[in-house]
Amino acid sequence: MLRWIIILLIIAAAASLLGMPALAGAAATGARILIGIVLIIFLLVLFGVFAVT
Repeated sequence: MLRWIIILLIIAAAASLLGMPALAGAAATGARILIGIVLIIFLLVLFGVFAVT
C-alpha cells in the first residue's frame, strides 16, 4: 500500500508541474485516503486490536 501512496504522490507532483490541476487533485486525494487507511491500521496494530502473524 505504501507503494501506491508514493506512486500517487509522484503523479500528483508531475501533474501539478504540467498544469493539470484536476489530475493532481485526484491523485493527492487518493494518496491522502490511503495514508489515512495506513495510519488507522498502524494504530490498531499498535494497540493490539489486530494480530499480525
